[in-house]
Amino acid sequence: MTKKIQAVRGMNDILPDESFRWEFFEQTIQEWLAAYGYRNIRMPIVEQTDLFVRSIGSVTDIVEKEMYTFVDHLNGESLTLRPEGTASCVRAVIANNLLYASPQRLSYSGPMFRHERPQKGRYRQFHQVGVEALGYTGPDIDAEHIVMCARLWEQLGISGVRLEIGTLGSVESRALHRERLIKYYEGYIDVLDEDARRRLHSNPLRILDSKNPGMREINNGAPKLIDDLDETSREHFEALQQILRNQGVDFEINLQLVRGLDYYNCTVFEWITDRLGAQGTICAGGRYDGLISQIGGKPAPACGFAMGVERLLTLMAECGKEIAPPAPDAYVVHQGGDAFVFAWKTVEYLRDHGLKSILHCGGGSFKSQMKKADASGARFALIIGDDEAAVEEVSLKPLREATNQVRAGLSTVVDLIKI
Repeated sequence: MTKKIQAVRGMNDILPDESFRWEFFEQTIQEWLAAYGYRNIRMPIVEQTDLFVRSIGSVTDIVEKEMYTFVDHLNGESLTLRPEGTASCVRAVIANNLLYASPQRLSYSGPMFRHERPQKGRYRQFHQVGVEALGYTGPDIDAEHIVMCARLWEQLGISGVRLEIGTLGSVESRALHRERLIKYYEGYIDVLDEDARRRLHSNPLRILDSKNPGMREINNGAPKLIDDLDETSREHFEALQQILRNQGVDFEINLQLVRGLDYYNCTVFEWITDRLGAQGTICAGGRYDGLISQIGGKPAPACGFAMGVERLLTLMAECGKEIAPPAPDAYVVHQGGDAFVFAWKTVEYLRDHGLKSILHCGGGSFKSQMKKADASGARFALIIGDDEAAVEEVSLKPLREATNQVRAGLSTVVDLIKI
């Protein structure tokens, strides 16, 4: 036998018995984004590699270890499957001059790709919903992003998540803090792990995010960025906190909240759950005022966030959110021959009147067809034999209610199904 071809490791099929949950999630997301005035933008999944190197930073796990990068043999370009959406979105905004007339509230969704070790909640092809606000200054838009997330968790039936906020300050305050961190960690050079030594002079802030338990005590004693904030950054962070208090959003301040992406500044935040084990962050974001100019656009403020779809769907199930699979209104069974001709006319008539309907295909006895009708979850079976076809009527049999079967013309049947 020919060997079966398996899916690529860490890239999963989403089968019909699960995809209806995705459809519910996607519909909820669309309505939620529309309520806040965010418009959809769709970017390609393949970009020039330099976009991510310049935006994410060359000394990051994503660029160093995780990107799917290849050379296009037709023209020699280095291309990369997008590992995140913000850089692609900003590239599209710059390329199409979207900030020329006004600020933009944008959103996107789709697959991202990172070559990580697959585990629950972390896949090599994963899906994100991203929200970006470009051209807005001040903490109000940062707060809007946090508040709209809080509303979404309610709509999705998610509970038990906590919000952590922090600040990375301005470029100037980060530069000052960077020098203090380097000096501090140089005092522990003999006990730093390999990653910390490698990042010491290139990206010392990332050392604070080390997962190595042996680094915890050293990191706890490291200089705090909040002590190096300039006045503008401090006022921005305090104003954000006040807006969140006014809106009744609880939060914790995490002074060691950092980002694996170099383009963040000022506000950073994460929504975290304890229900998903190690993969506890379900949504993360913040401000990235330097990114637009960093990849070739005119300087402009920006902020945004992204959430992992797979993790949110898992969390919804953990929280007991029940989502009913979609079911047709009617399943049409028939005797074949002339009855099949009228059955086809019937099912299209039902669809014309807004009813989800399935026409039985593949033949079989009435008994076997009725089993298929019941298994479909339909509320009604429409039975068409030669007698019904001759007078263009159908027998309407309820499948979920203890009511009598009736025989009627198509317009009457539509009215009965819609009751």
